Amino acid sequence: GAVLMASRALAAAARGPEDYLEVYGTLLRQSSRPVVLHWLGPVFDPQLAGYWGHDGLDEAADLLVKIVAEHPRKVDGVKVSLLDAEREKDLRRRLPAGVRCYTGDDHHYPELIAGDGELASDALLGIFDPIAPIAARAALALDREDPGGFRALLDPTVELARHLFAPPTPFYKTGVVLLAWLAGYQEHFTMLAGLESARSLPHLARAYELADQLGLFPDPERAGGRMRRLLAEQGVGA
Repeated sequence: GAVLMASRALAAAARGPEDYLEVYGTLLRQSSRPVVLHWLGPVFDPQLAGYWGHDGLDEAADLLVKIVAEHPRKVDGVKVSLLDAEREKDLRRRLPAGVRCYTGDDHHYPELIAGDGELASDALLGIFDPIAPIAARAALALDREDPGGFRALLDPTVELARHLFAPPTPFYKTGVVLLAWLAGYQEHFTMLAGLESARSLPHLARAYELADQLGLFPDPERAGGRMRRLLAEQGVGA
């Protein structure tokens, strides 16, 4: 299905909440199937500050709920990327019946996905890329109605997730690409615009350590060799 991403252009051009109502209303009326609305907070992209026409996140949430309530059959769900678990829980309580809450909270995802016994968030997370083998087993545990097993698998991954998504959070992709290279899923550690250098060497080394402790590398020797090569290229251990 389609995802309506948050728009930097709209954030820059909008004069107030009414512009968001008009733009999103027009798009939703034109959609032939339900879409996912993405609320990407300024912690992920500072250029999206003031999205939904409000600087305050409470008022922004009110406007988002109003848009969904006016077009409930055109909205499959809302992805929330604010790194604020309590705010996400409050929002998912306010969504109309049948509209999903997709968590984009890479700091608190185990508790949000496990739910509170009444409501739960579905997963649509960046961290599920590097931890995919563990996340898959955790999902099977939920399918078996084993929330304890789910948390036992997923909780230990939170330290890695919080490390990768630490401020400045927009640079989380550097760590994700590093781990993909170390795991052998790609043959280089090179990113557009030189973003492979967006994180410090100690940050990358810690990401390697945490991923290795979780058993995320199919070939630990290859991962270790590539990490040593990266360190050597930067003069470490020379």
